[in-house]
Amino acid sequence: MNFNKITPNLVEAFATIVGQEYLVLPADREGMVRYTHDETEDLRYLPEVVLKPKNAEEISRIMRLCYENAIPVTPRGAGTGLSGGALAVHGGVVLSMERLNAIISIDERNLQATVEPGVITQVFQEAVISRGLFYPPDPSSRGSCQLGGNLSESSGGPRAVKYGVTKDYVLNLEVVLPTGEITWTGANVLKNATGYNLTQLMVGSEGTLGIITKIVFKLIPYPTQNLVLLVPFRKEEEAAAAVSKIFTAGIVPSALEFMEREAIEWACRYLGLEVPMAADERAHLLIELDGNDMDLLYKDAERVYEVLETFDVGDILVADTEKQKEDLWRLRRSVGHAVKSNSVYKEEDTVVPRAELPVLLRGVKEIGERYKFKSVCYGHAGDGNLHINIVKGDMSDNDWNNKLPEGIKEIFRLCVSLGGTISGEHGIGLVQRPYIGIALSEVQLRLMQGIKQLFDPKGILNPGKIF
Repeated sequence: MNFNKITPNLVEAFATIVGQEYLVLPADREGMVRYTHDETEDLRYLPEVVLKPKNAEEISRIMRLCYENAIPVTPRGAGTGLSGGALAVHGGVVLSMERLNAIISIDERNLQATVEPGVITQVFQEAVISRGLFYPPDPSSRGSCQLGGNLSESSGGPRAVKYGVTKDYVLNLEVVLPTGEITWTGANVLKNATGYNLTQLMVGSEGTLGIITKIVFKLIPYPTQNLVLLVPFRKEEEAAAAVSKIFTAGIVPSALEFMEREAIEWACRYLGLEVPMAADERAHLLIELDGNDMDLLYKDAERVYEVLETFDVGDILVADTEKQKEDLWRLRRSVGHAVKSNSVYKEEDTVVPRAELPVLLRGVKEIGERYKFKSVCYGHAGDGNLHINIVKGDMSDNDWNNKLPEGIKEIFRLCVSLGGTISGEHGIGLVQRPYIGIALSEVQLRLMQGIKQLFDPKGILNPGKIF
């Protein structure tokens, strides 16, 4: 890829489009620093300029200039990603979507909402809940991540196990293409068999095909009741095995999360919370059941108990108050931050068919023993999505930089051999790019690269990601 540097004339043209106050240059170190990194390890890349447009028309004008002048453009949401997808690895423009932050409409008759991509996920969820409606996808960073970033990675979260991931709620998108053209990808309908599904092609494309400027979401009625259980197991593999058994018993929880002991211990220290744990308890499942009839939920809970009786479990905690429920969810959502605060780490976002979770968990620990790394595992066990936090600890820099990648390859090969793949919700981005050939065939890669070439002939949009 041959890109050009940004000239003073281009900076002046960008300022004319967005306004000088919405343009950041490297000389403004304090203003620039937040745009040099995301939540991926400790990577830093400096863009030549950060632009903060306010609408699709401004983005279109920016993209036309960048396309004509072969300037790389990196779209950016809130910078909460875990695959390096928002890093300006080739310099150029970082295009921040933070000013496109309006909830345009909530259509209660059709159970739809139209929003801009810079809306914070939790803000949107709370807005629709106030109307008795529900947008279920809830990444752990929902209090800070933006909806456009969620779409770019097809984010999931705990409630994906019952309700699906981001892609399952997207009906239509307004998109600016790398050439500056503005288009809609579909229609605001629940069924659409009119041509190729451009909407779903855009979701999960990691900002490499186009820039999302408006989103039309499907909504569902809000479930008013829930039960939350914290179940301790004396063996990690039994906790993983219990997941599949719960589903085969005919129960579909709204969340089913796995945390090994150290994940809970580190999160408790990070938050200043206490969760009673016996010395021999090695892992926990956090189980949520939801609906609109508490009697039915209690019946489902009884069936869960019947499944759990076949495993070696400790005393089950039933959250009695909203505060207790909130604390348990805060604990789960904080595990990644807790691990990061302890050590340099790498987080792998593996996913397998849920019945294969015990094999994956056992394999990860065995690979860790061979390569001398420690891992803290947790994740969305209900949909087979296991987050593996590999902690540097006292590993030498040489082992961390040169031997660890071979261990990661073994983990990914294991996932693929079990019918899984190398990312469930974080995306490929920059850091998983070296491993994509483990999961995808040459035919698949050729087709994907052909799509990229069609959308972006000059390769200016989020270069250096995925391929």
